[in-house]
Amino acid sequence: MTETSEARRRIMRSIKSRNTAPELFVRRMAHGMGYRFRLHRKDLPGTPDLVFPRMRKAIFVHGCFWHSHDCGQGARVPMQNRSYWKKKLARNEERDEAARKALTALGWKVSVLWECELRNQKRIERKLRTFLR
Repeated sequence: MTETSEARRRIMRSIKSRNTAPELFVRRMAHGMGYRFRLHRKDLPGTPDLVFPRMRKAIFVHGCFWHSHDCGQGARVPMQNRSYWKKKLARNEERDEAARKALTALGWKVSVLWECELRNQKRIERKLRTFLR
């Protein structure tokens, strides 16, 4: 194995899927607004990041790159091993869509907050209040 692929492996291993900075931001905001929630309910499709069981509402906090958002960060595909990344990101999109549909079929309301949206705190607060009303 080459030195660069070993470095890449180390980098990829260090990327978290839970308790990310965007997720922690949304959690602090929702909690500060007085909402109480559960985290990462494994019994629900897609394991939503924040779950409001009494209201039957779930929130996913997606990173733009990993979930192929249509913003500048999400639209780019790494130059190395391009075919792998295209397939991987497409699988992520399919999995996200399947989870949203399954939750909706179970009677849950679902919202997705994107990493790039979190820069506008007022907008996210309005979006949370509207969704959780």
